[in-house]
Amino acid sequence: MTARHGPSPALRPRQRHRPRLGPVPPRELWGLHTPGPGSGAGGGERPAAALQVKAAGQAPPELCLRRARARARSTESKTSARRCRGAGQAPPAPPAHRREDTRGGTLCGLRSRPERRSRAGRESGGCRSKGRRGEGLVAAGAKKEGSGEQATESQGRPRAARPGNRAGGSLVAAPPLPRPAGCGWACCRAAAAAPGTSGALLQGGSWSVRCAGNRPAGPGQGLTPDWFQTINHVLDRRHKDLYHGKEAADTLQKQGKTHHIVPCRLISNKAKHQRHPKTYPVLDGRIPSLYQHVFEENLKNSEAVIKRCSELLETVSKGGGENAVLRHTQRNKKLFVRERLKLLLDDEAFLELSPLAGLNMPYGDVPAAGCLTGIGKICGVWCVFMANDATVKGGTIYPIGVKKQLRAQEIAMQNRLLSVYLVDSGGAFLPLQSELFPDKLHGGRVFYNEAIMSAMRIPQVAVVCGSCIAGGAYVPTMAEEVVMIDKISTLFLGGPPLVKAATGEDVSAEDLGGAKLHCQVSGCSDHFAGSEKEAFECIRSVISTLNYEPVPEEVMEHDDPLYSSEELLGLAPQDYRCTLPVKLILSRLLDGSRFQEFKASYGITLVTGFGHVEGHLVGIVANNGELSHDASLKGSHFVQLCSQRSIPILFLQNTAPQTPEPRDIPQAEAHSNRLKAQASMMAAVACAAVPKITIIIGGCFGSESYVMCGRSFSPNFLFLWPNARIALVDSRHLSTLPQAGDSDCARDEAELKQLKEKLEEESSAFYSSARLWDDGVILPQNTRKVVAQCLEITEQQKHQVLSPFQHPVIRM
Repeated sequence: MTARHGPSPALRPRQRHRPRLGPVPPRELWGLHTPGPGSGAGGGERPAAALQVKAAGQAPPELCLRRARARARSTESKTSARRCRGAGQAPPAPPAHRREDTRGGTLCGLRSRPERRSRAGRESGGCRSKGRRGEGLVAAGAKKEGSGEQATESQGRPRAARPGNRAGGSLVAAPPLPRPAGCGWACCRAAAAAPGTSGALLQGGSWSVRCAGNRPAGPGQGLTPDWFQTINHVLDRRHKDLYHGKEAADTLQKQGKTHHIVPCRLISNKAKHQRHPKTYPVLDGRIPSLYQHVFEENLKNSEAVIKRCSELLETVSKGGGENAVLRHTQRNKKLFVRERLKLLLDDEAFLELSPLAGLNMPYGDVPAAGCLTGIGKICGVWCVFMANDATVKGGTIYPIGVKKQLRAQEIAMQNRLLSVYLVDSGGAFLPLQSELFPDKLHGGRVFYNEAIMSAMRIPQVAVVCGSCIAGGAYVPTMAEEVVMIDKISTLFLGGPPLVKAATGEDVSAEDLGGAKLHCQVSGCSDHFAGSEKEAFECIRSVISTLNYEPVPEEVMEHDDPLYSSEELLGLAPQDYRCTLPVKLILSRLLDGSRFQEFKASYGITLVTGFGHVEGHLVGIVANNGELSHDASLKGSHFVQLCSQRSIPILFLQNTAPQTPEPRDIPQAEAHSNRLKAQASMMAAVACAAVPKITIIIGGCFGSESYVMCGRSFSPNFLFLWPNARIALVDSRHLSTLPQAGDSDCARDEAELKQLKEKLEEESSAFYSSARLWDDGVILPQNTRKVVAQCLEITEQQKHQVLSPFQHPVIRM
């Protein structure tokens, strides 16, 4: 028995045909070809270069290699035809041996597998041998070794040798490159289209090159560094929007960690949506006759609250009143704030945030909190805008106005949205300085956020549309670029009256801090505009220079719900006792009324599952009763799944009022278990690193509101239906609360009635929205549109190119 070298076959590791990131082969292996003893017709020996490449750990070429070569030949034929036409000659006909490759060069792989096998056996066109895959790859146009005779040509083009005649070409190998995750035909396609390398092929992380045109790859001719630079430039140009940033790629490449950054998006939203078949079960949205009377009661209540909401919105749209608007536009020659937004934003509907803020405040009405905030598109890019309304209290900043600006900045930071400030401010309202100046979330936080946002690479630009006095002057000076308007914009800490009182000097506002002064002397402004219209055109041009790519315009294919959204008015519960099954609401929000439910038979008081809203995949968490122990565990599981899969979550909140306290030990144990399960779901919701959108469709009471991603848990957006109630306890269930036994703590009937009235007033949706406990009141029939808009806004950050450097822009 002869001794075998090495371990037995049973102990040897299994060989896999997979590219290995081994060392770069010596340069002498790149272009050499050594004919074997079987050279010539019918020669059976493999080229030496093929054996050496195999020994060097190169990956065998796959079907992708063959398809990309066919595409390269097609490109080469078109180039040759153009040259012939330019010279007045007839284009050459394709060689007979290339008809199969040209016909089979489809990159989509639509041919069936048996057909591929039969054709491979019938005519193996120079890219697959009868032995192992990849052994016998020959370069077209190479010279035969020994005899010096060139390969047979057809129509003036070199012909690739058959696998049976392996002496007809030379194998050109290249250093292996790491294979990016998800690398497919797109890389081969980019390489095949490289100038001067129409035969360049990429497969499995290694390059295999066929010389283009009539340039044979003779002995000793390898790949030059210029060739690799050309390929890299092609890949960068083709896939520049797929990388996390060129700077990050260059940094990692300098460190020697990788040659390319893995693409972060290889499939468009449209393609992703088409991957999911429309096989989700269809919800039955028909309203049972048993619930018809409840539906009618809810409908009457919804009509009443919507009428009240419309009246408040009409009041807010007038700003500080008709007289104030006339004085602002005619005497001061300025545009009304809503007219400014029409000039600034694209001709599309924008999402206004908290329009009812500032109404019925203890210090009086401040319509829209003295400033308009919202999200709209500028040059196709979603932007957060903050525009002061000088018709409201002369642009004076109130505490509710500071809170509204801080919320807009928070949304910009959460969703990485470009920010635009339209500043026309008279500074802080001094009688309320204790609520404006000293605390962490008071006025100074606006300037802090500007610096942090600049360090986060969130662009900020400003237009000075009027006076900027005292604290309001810091907003434009901390922005990255500023536009000031001649004879309208002024910027100073103290105006002419203060200068007169302090020094006795008379000075005009234009000389003290006008647009020319700050553009020519101080440098606080970067652009000078002759009118407001010119200023907004300038700011749009500035935004176009920010290298801030807009979301690709893709028409998302989606179906409308099978049921009318107008019926949501009858499904909005007037009271918790009037709540109808939440799946009736989902059937009027989701595409095609299709819903893939998760754990449908477990914890049925919480509905969880997946659906699409105008083509956007979203996870649904909806209250369908009291949040029990099983429902909380189910919700915790589902929220973690969405976080793992990077799927946004939509919470439909309608929590139960305060539940009665336990009266015996079994009830106490059940109550404790329910609290522990709710704590588990609360932690899952807080830690879910995906966009979260909360819609309060009914009640928002007690600790269950936290579990359902209430305001304290920082959802990306939170909106209310007009019928919503927000309070610690429901005033209509106040009498069920336990009363203390001590006679000193007893309340009489009048006190209880007064407390109920107070809770009733403070729990309304309008009271909540006036104090910025939410992002606005929306009509039920507009919910689907608003949710889709929010999902599109949150997706914009996926298309941004981020820089690894973290420092703000310091203007002066």
